[in-house]
Amino acid sequence: MADPTPANWRAADDYLADTLVGHDPGLEAALASQAAAGLPAIEVAPVAGKLLGLLVRIAGAHRILEIGTLGGYSTIWMARAAGADGRVVTVEAEPDIARIARRSIDEAGVGERVEIRIGRASDVLPTLAGSDPFDLVFIDADKESNTLYLDWAARLGRPGTVVVVDNIGRDGEITDQSSVDSKVVGTQRALTMLGTDPRFDATALQTVGVKGWDGVAIAVVV
Repeated sequence: MADPTPANWRAADDYLADTLVGHDPGLEAALASQAAAGLPAIEVAPVAGKLLGLLVRIAGAHRILEIGTLGGYSTIWMARAAGADGRVVTVEAEPDIARIARRSIDEAGVGERVEIRIGRASDVLPTLAGSDPFDLVFIDADKESNTLYLDWAARLGRPGTVVVVDNIGRDGEITDQSSVDSKVVGTQRALTMLGTDPRFDATALQTVGVKGWDGVAIAVVV
């Protein structure tokens, strides 16, 4: 049996990605553009990107909300899965980053399906109220605001809306109730909200792989 080390986690993740995801010029170009611009490599792993795409397809989601665009990698996955009549509204706080994402999304051939809203999500999300409900919401932004984003996911969704929250593992520190790390505390509060707020029915999975010890929460709006 292989030792449970970060190197072996990465090797297993690479194997799964090669076997089940494969190589994709559009997605790989988006990652290259992100790296060339000096953006952090905090996008979802390839296997997680495909999971997002599969969740979009399983849910039959056509209207998708993403909170946290970065270089557009996860945006491309979801826009492709949503189909020609699908739409992704993605929120990015930084205009320079949004421009990088816009170029990569367009070059991947799904530009007409994606609207990038620039600004802090706390300011942008209220402007989406009154529109058609979203079928799936992907939350992958600052962890300190996760409870705010979950509240808006419920408001902007409908019964049956799928909600995905990334990076809930925090290297296992979510069990430390004395943590003063704002990202850990924000994640703990989000998980507590998912477990107690009657608007959600949720579970979470911890993962290991190219992103280290991490995890994802998946919920449905009830």
